[in-house]
Amino acid sequence: MSARVQTAPFDLAAELAGFGAGAGAVVTFTGLVRDDTGRMAALEIEHYPGMTERALAEYGQAAAARFALSDWRIVHRHGRIGTGQPIMMVATAARHRCAAFEGADYLMDWLKSRAPFWKREIAHDGAARWVAAKTGDEDALARW
Repeated sequence: MSARVQTAPFDLAAELAGFGAGAGAVVTFTGLVRDDTGRMAALEIEHYPGMTERALAEYGQAAAARFALSDWRIVHRHGRIGTGQPIMMVATAARHRCAAFEGADYLMDWLKSRAPFWKREIAHDGAARWVAAKTGDEDALARW
């Protein structure tokens, strides 16, 4: 059970080695930086070290308690990340698949809405704009 914030890319296979031993189900989600406009070169993510890791650990612990997860892992990157590159991953393990899926979904909704990250889209011409919160993310979180 762990939460980590890092600049370097992560290796999904290495992250899952030994993860969820003894569980009946393991669910993983990997988020990629996407460009919906065709103008974005990268996403730049800022955070407050210490505060961010604590928040992610609290979300993981809450998910474990709520869905009887036997293991969970969150890895989130910060810094400048190019389009198409992995930005984060969530893995959950539980006795049954429903709990593992719900735990992962719950964590994703919390991460999208409450994780203390600040994101800027960097265009190919160097122009930058902060990414605003989306109503849909708040709506997804409200179901929990």
